[in-house]
Amino acid sequence: MPSIPETHVSASGLRHAIGHFATGVAVVASLDEAGEPAGATVSAVSSLSLDPPLVLICLDLASNTLAAVRAHGAFTVNVLAAEHREVSAGFARSSLAATWDAVRHRRGHSGSPQLHDMLATLDCRVEHHLPGGDHEIVVGRVLDVETNPDSGAEPLLHYRGAYARLERA
Repeated sequence: MPSIPETHVSASGLRHAIGHFATGVAVVASLDEAGEPAGATVSAVSSLSLDPPLVLICLDLASNTLAAVRAHGAFTVNVLAAEHREVSAGFARSSLAATWDAVRHRRGHSGSPQLHDMLATLDCRVEHHLPGGDHEIVVGRVLDVETNPDSGAEPLLHYRGAYARLERA
């Protein structure tokens, strides 16, 4: 294999470039060691495998939500609709108790919080934790899924550091 020289890419340069890749927005939720809900807004969510059903999420190493996922061994991915900007903003801050007071939620199959009226919710058990620089990659086996078939809502998207709208062809 040929040797590829090292280069330096700044964090701001990478953030700017990857911001050109539009993503959906979700809230990853779990339970902390005390059994209290913890959650964070994320855009690093991906389907990994259909058989077995696996997804991956990436959480900052300093995240309270990552600590909760590690402690509980399970999490939900709550896919947000365009109308959920306030929910996204609330969970983008630290997992404050006030954020949980402002959203309706219930326990899912794994016991992890499922937010009401989401476009979709995936309830997952942790399969693997992998290092990912200043983040941790968590692979989850999907135990249960819910979609909102009555919702004609558009997804909440993130593009170039701001929310964006989906334009249908």
